[in-house]
Amino acid sequence: MNNKVNYTLVGFFVLAGMFMIIVFSYWLLQPADEKEVKTYVIYFDESVLGLNLEAPVKYRGVTVGKVTNLNIHQDNTQQVEVHISVLKTTPIKISTRAKLTAQGITGLSYINLEMGDNDAPLLKKSNGDKYPVIKTIPSFYETIEKSFGDLSTNLSKTLSGTQQLLNEENQQQIKLLLKRSATFMQRIEKLLDEKTIKHLQASAKNLDESSDKLNKMMPKIEHFIDNSVAWENKISDSFGSIMGSYIGIKETMDVFRESLASGEFNLKDITSDLIPTINNAVLDLQQLMIKTDNILEQYERSPGDILFKQEEIKNGPGE
Repeated sequence: MNNKVNYTLVGFFVLAGMFMIIVFSYWLLQPADEKEVKTYVIYFDESVLGLNLEAPVKYRGVTVGKVTNLNIHQDNTQQVEVHISVLKTTPIKISTRAKLTAQGITGLSYINLEMGDNDAPLLKKSNGDKYPVIKTIPSFYETIEKSFGDLSTNLSKTLSGTQQLLNEENQQQIKLLLKRSATFMQRIEKLLDEKTIKHLQASAKNLDESSDKLNKMMPKIEHFIDNSVAWENKISDSFGSIMGSYIGIKETMDVFRESLASGEFNLKDITSDLIPTINNAVLDLQQLMIKTDNILEQYERSPGDILFKQEEIKNGPGE
């Protein structure tokens, strides 16, 4: 009889303890005064698997409320309507977003309210709505699922395109292209044997040497051009002097002709202008002939002086 009484007491205490735990948990989640809470509505476009009634609502990790109702949205059956009860002191603003978050490895979920803009106004209900509506953002699993879905779709499209690309006709074309490429490479290999490569290297070396010689020759060519220009200037000056003398002789002859025609022939006056002019022309012509003879004699002795200036000018006694 005593054993039966003990088991009854033990069962009673166990039931009482469980009841107290339930009451204590409810007390933790339920505000002491119902007037201190405010109700909000959240419409989830994704599955709310693991989210149950009385599930906690957290704001930046702090429990501020609980889930009070779960229903299918009557106007849009693709959405789940969730009612939450949150402390009025919680700063729910128009930029606040609700996110479904997994609670460890238990498979349960809770609603996490992510903070928005600190300067944003508080969220209020719109016209026609019974409660203010908090907007949502995709959960971690929803993001992964969409990513895998997009990846699977893209992979399927890629495989389909690859299958169309590698049809029988294109395979034949690819085989022909590979065969021609192999033939071309064999010809290139035969063409570029060691002997040909050596010839190309020798040609490149000769080209470099020719370029060096041309670079060394350029100053001498420039020197030759400068000397030619100076020589031409001297000849031009000499011809100018001769031309001036001949013009003077022509003018004198014109005067002499006019004097003969008019009968006024004064030989002394005419020769006084004519003889100096002829004398100057003869002297200029003589100087030009001497310069030309010297230049020709110099290049006959050393023709390479035109480009390379090979002849050394010997200094005279005492120079």
